[in-house]
Amino acid sequence: MTAVRTHTHAQAVDAAIDLFSRKGYEQTTVEEIADAAQISRATFFRRFRSKEDVVFADHELLLEEVVVMLAETRPEARASEESGRSSERAWDPAVDPYLEVCRAARLVFDHHVGQRETSLARHRLLQQVPALRDRELVTTHRYERAFTQYLRDTLPPDRSMTTMSIAFAASVVAVHNAILRRWLRNPHLDLRPELEEAFADLRRVATAPVPGLAGPGAPGPAPDRQPTDPPADRGQRDAPAAVRTAGTDGKRVVVAVLEPGAGPDDVARAVRDALA
Repeated sequence: MTAVRTHTHAQAVDAAIDLFSRKGYEQTTVEEIADAAQISRATFFRRFRSKEDVVFADHELLLEEVVVMLAETRPEARASEESGRSSERAWDPAVDPYLEVCRAARLVFDHHVGQRETSLARHRLLQQVPALRDRELVTTHRYERAFTQYLRDTLPPDRSMTTMSIAFAASVVAVHNAILRRWLRNPHLDLRPELEEAFADLRRVATAPVPGLAGPGAPGPAPDRQPTDPPADRGQRDAPAAVRTAGTDGKRVVVAVLEPGAGPDDVARAVRDALA
């Protein structure tokens, strides 16, 4: 993306959100946005298909950047850079797919924090326009799909098709969104350490040995904690490997790994045991 396009993009997004906040979403016209951004109506429609699209234009660019970032760590991409290496998909000890997904989610978080005024104005706007909240949910699902597909393409075959790929992707997005919403309500807080801690908790869950899957080449638990962890945290780590919890904003995200064919009662029991 050229510098000119970046500048024009930012102008249009900021102008649109400012007008929506002052005049109202329905009352603001495309012509007014184009005038405020100092671009023509035709240029607006070349870059954004509608008023709704301009509100989420940052998300579209971020999603593209996330996909590119993850693609660079796929086995086939790394194989093309190293002579004599097979392009067959396999676990690469130099790449932690779970860590890469967290890194991509962190990129999104840092963007919102770095664009403070625009992020806060967009958040206020979404509270006022239900249709925009629906669009935000669609965007969230697109991140989940991108993360899940990356994990399934990058993890070893014996782990890539388990429910953990779906659970980890959904959990990362859920934790990211929960902490981001907390920051939007309290933008004076530095919540990056809490985000990192929550991601580390989720990675410990994902890399814990799964019954029936442990064996040569299987990834072990991520060494995020030291033996000097507080007793309460050690107690959680010593819980059954199939269940872990990650705290955020006063709530807990529960991830349960169950055997194939587990029924609703098994899921409920695993969650109940974790909460207990």
